[in-house]
Amino acid sequence: MVTQLQSPEKSNIIYPDDNGEPMSNNTDQFRLIVWIKENLELLFADDPNVFVAGDLLWYPVEGNNKLCQAPDVMVVLGRSKGYRGSYQQWHEDNIAPQVAFEIWSPGNRLTPMIEKFRFYERYGVEEYYLYDPQTLELTGWLRVESQLEAIEQMDGWVSPRLGVRFQLSETGLEMFGPSGEPFRSFVELDRQIQQAEARAEQAEMLLEQERSRSQALESRLREMGIDPNLL
Repeated sequence: MVTQLQSPEKSNIIYPDDNGEPMSNNTDQFRLIVWIKENLELLFADDPNVFVAGDLLWYPVEGNNKLCQAPDVMVVLGRSKGYRGSYQQWHEDNIAPQVAFEIWSPGNRLTPMIEKFRFYERYGVEEYYLYDPQTLELTGWLRVESQLEAIEQMDGWVSPRLGVRFQLSETGLEMFGPSGEPFRSFVELDRQIQQAEARAEQAEMLLEQERSRSQALESRLREMGIDPNLL
């Protein structure tokens, strides 16, 4: 077996974990990034070979530490979960992120966003989604051979890779898992858990009350000389 050694020039290159850019420019952008990223984490929680990350630098080519992008959210199917300082594709079976999300903010400029689109198109992203929370506009692109082509109708679109459905309403972007379950915020999930716990406690209390009534009835029947087991 032949072992391919890394050249000294490449092995000495440092790939920074930080590009100096902020994760978000405002609270709304941050909320949406976290909302998408964490719900995708939850969706694929039981699959050890789906890696989801937010604002993680992706280096597609070994030896070039200037060539990188940090998608707001990216999904890599076929790669294990776990810590990464950056996503160095040559260490990941050369698997590029298949899905990338970007949330537009007032700080974004057209030229860098075009460059980001070209980067995703060139280096293998299969689905790219861009959402503007100011205009409530969602744009999507799907890879057709070597190009990312615009998706004509995003309202109701289902991601081929993720099985996630997108929906646009008067309040903004909504997303749903393959079983129809809506993406929720941490606050909504916490309230849902609290409500479920409250229902479980109420059911347990009613069951305990029923046990008490049953025991009282048994005691009364025995006092009357009646064996409740014979009834």
